Amino acid sequence: MSFDGIVTRAVTNDLKEQLLTGRIVKIHQPYKTDLIITIRVRGRNQSLFISANPSFARLHITKEKFENPQEPPMFCMLLRKHLEGSIVENIEQKGLERIVTFSFKGKNELGDVSYKTLIVEFMGRHSNILFVNRDDNKIIDSIKHIPPSLSSFRTVLPGQLYKEPPHQDKLNPLEVTEEDLLKKLDFNKGKMDQQLLNTFSGLSPQVIKEILFRAKLTNRETLPKAFLETLAPVKEHHYWPQMIVSDLGEAFSVVDLTHKKGNITVFDSVHELLDRYYSGKAERDRVKQQANDLEKFLRNEFNKNKKKIKKLEKTLSDADKAQREQRYGELLTAHMHLIKAGDKEVTVTDYYDPEQGSVTIPLDPQKSPSENAQHYFRRYQKLKKSVVVVKEQIEHAKGELDYLEQLIQQVETASPRDIEGIREELAEEGYIKRRAQKNQKKKKNDKPVLEQYISSEGIDILVGKNNKQNEYLTNRFARQNDTWLHTKDIPGSHVVIRAGVDEFGEATLLEAANLAAYFSKGRQSGQVPVDYTLIRHVKKPSGAKPGYVIYDNQTTLYVTPDEDLVRKLRK
Repeated sequence: MSFDGIVTRAVTNDLKEQLLTGRIVKIHQPYKTDLIITIRVRGRNQSLFISANPSFARLHITKEKFENPQEPPMFCMLLRKHLEGSIVENIEQKGLERIVTFSFKGKNELGDVSYKTLIVEFMGRHSNILFVNRDDNKIIDSIKHIPPSLSSFRTVLPGQLYKEPPHQDKLNPLEVTEEDLLKKLDFNKGKMDQQLLNTFSGLSPQVIKEILFRAKLTNRETLPKAFLETLAPVKEHHYWPQMIVSDLGEAFSVVDLTHKKGNITVFDSVHELLDRYYSGKAERDRVKQQANDLEKFLRNEFNKNKKKIKKLEKTLSDADKAQREQRYGELLTAHMHLIKAGDKEVTVTDYYDPEQGSVTIPLDPQKSPSENAQHYFRRYQKLKKSVVVVKEQIEHAKGELDYLEQLIQQVETASPRDIEGIREELAEEGYIKRRAQKNQKKKKNDKPVLEQYISSEGIDILVGKNNKQNEYLTNRFARQNDTWLHTKDIPGSHVVIRAGVDEFGEATLLEAANLAAYFSKGRQSGQVPVDYTLIRHVKKPSGAKPGYVIYDNQTTLYVTPDEDLVRKLRK
């Protein structure tokens, strides 16, 4: 379900209860289209997340932690200058439109009272965050600029008057009566879902499906009743924050969706729901954009090695003919007297295979009988030597295949920070050219940042998300008696429990195994095998690829990856 007008209404209403009269203490812009505004209200800090992401535009209070850039973007600096220390005066939504306006009261550089407005527009790829001066309604700046060349209807640039997005003249569904519905809808026309979508603002296709499901028959008696019944709780600000997981994927709603089947999780607040639903989705989208070229390169290299192995195996099958070439040479030597000059073939007794009796051997008519025999002996020696080389090449290509498969898995579960580690590793290994770093001086002794979790028994668990982190975690950070986990024969992360096997219970072991399964290629599988042993039994072979280790004295257990558990364990 999209972030529609009903969800916007639920969020806005809750934000008014929680944030009004609060003071802005911090503003960050972790990503190009996202803001985090920390507001101090009633003795506690609340983190307000605002996103104009083209695919995941949203607004809610979050408990997620984001990594901020070393240098804040200009829009972030501008908001800090004007808004830090300001008071949240009002938060409002116009009708059921997906536009939320924040009103702030603060002071300017001269100490005079100033009023500013932050307008958040949720419009898919056209979503935007605009900072407006309330006195003259002029745009101070926006997170996305829209010049006249992109839109003839309105320009979004500093100094321009703020103009609302184009009105579609839709009705507010919370203000209509049964009589209004009957006037607006044409029951003979059909396509009732499209009629509802075109007539009323703020309704997503998901809510419209629920209305039609409750109506059962879309006639003049049932549809108006179902429409008003579905939206009655919304009108009274009674919401049902829920997430439904089914074979078709995940969906969320603040309206009870009786038409959807699947596992339903109900949340205490709309903020918890949105935090849970969007957790990781936007980040994976950013990673996909950031690592698109990297993933394409890895998959191309992976496919090239698969094709190479097929060709080498064919060469190996050809090399199996070496024994035949030797046999032909020896048979020609034994039957030299039967060969005449200019013969193209000769049939001789095959004493290697008495059952067959005889065999016909091709000859080069330009060569003497002795030269033909030597020709087969030379081919035998060449093929015999090639078998060893081809087998070595196949083993090397299979090693490359395993390494690339591991990197592809790491990209799929990586954060934006992890991607840079993978790029750096590929540059060090000579696969790609090293990128020029602008205004960034990386220290030689910089340590990889490990993901930290804590078990239900209070034991620290650490996870490596790329090979640099894996190597640091396993070979340098972990102690000899710490417990090491990894999926059995499946590409995945190194996981370390900061304790020996006798220092924690089964709960910690299963939780760490769940982390290993979740951050592996078996994430979507059930009953993933996970090995565990002590760090002292884990070794990196000399000359092995980054992240590759061998281990023994392991025990295998089976777990089913659980995303909710992973979120719960995050430190």
